[in-house]
Amino acid sequence: MSIHFADRLAKAVRRSGSRACVGLDPAAERVAAALGRDPAEVLATPEAAAQVIWEFNQRIVEAVRPYCAVAKPQSAFYERWGAPGVEALQRTIVLCREAGLLCILDAKRNDIASTAAAYAQAYLGDGPLACDALTVNAYLGADGVEPFLREARGCGRGIFVLVRTSNPSSVQLQDRALDDGRRVHELMGDLVEEWGGATLGECGYSDVGAVVGATFPAELAALRHRLPHTWFLVPGYGRQGGTAEDVATAFDADGLGAIVNNSSGIIYAHESASGTRDFAEAAGEAARAMRDALEAARKARQ
Repeated sequence: MSIHFADRLAKAVRRSGSRACVGLDPAAERVAAALGRDPAEVLATPEAAAQVIWEFNQRIVEAVRPYCAVAKPQSAFYERWGAPGVEALQRTIVLCREAGLLCILDAKRNDIASTAAAYAQAYLGDGPLACDALTVNAYLGADGVEPFLREARGCGRGIFVLVRTSNPSSVQLQDRALDDGRRVHELMGDLVEEWGGATLGECGYSDVGAVVGATFPAELAALRHRLPHTWFLVPGYGRQGGTAEDVATAFDADGLGAIVNNSSGIIYAHESASGTRDFAEAAGEAARAMRDALEAARKARQ
């Protein structure tokens, strides 16, 4: 039987001593500059763009692997380049696993019936794009989630459902009050806890996680109390404004319960570093600083 996803995530956090997740969101034009290539040549063909993305990812993963527990490729940056980009994504997924990082694919998939099942087989089964977990938009309700759960549970994988996202306009929908007094994001959080409640791992968490942004720290703290069995994937750290102190409430007393994502603040750290800096070296230093900041903030709350 496959090891429960929540337990695999807990093991990765404990093994690495880190709650940090590196977001692999490689915009080809910025990647070209980091590698010293001519952006015009790189953007001329999908094959050239995909190749520099692959070269960049290899250097980044090697640099951050001592300081992160998880990697999160954002599918759009690869899909943009068609088949060569998807191949680069496939190779990146393998690369992350070989580096000892759990891999969450940020693709925010959603549908129902056979279409949802096909998405689930693609990303949570045993195919070439299968990851350890997938982000899911649950706006269609339970029948848009169950096919993903069925596939994930058969392989010891998990999903992360959008609950309270980090973008400013999320308040337009996610903060709307319902007739029963809950807000929309609280209802979605309650559904996440319900969907995962019957299949808890030994660590006490389920295989249905929640995406909860660092940019709304009050809601993050409230949802941590509301969803005691749910792993959080926390975007919005760093350049979006979230701080280590903002996310410290997401962790339980054992330091579990959340992983915190940082994309551009790590992979493009060289762009704001003083002096001439190698991009991979700068990424490694940024990942280490993030790991240490999260640990300090977490321990300060104990």
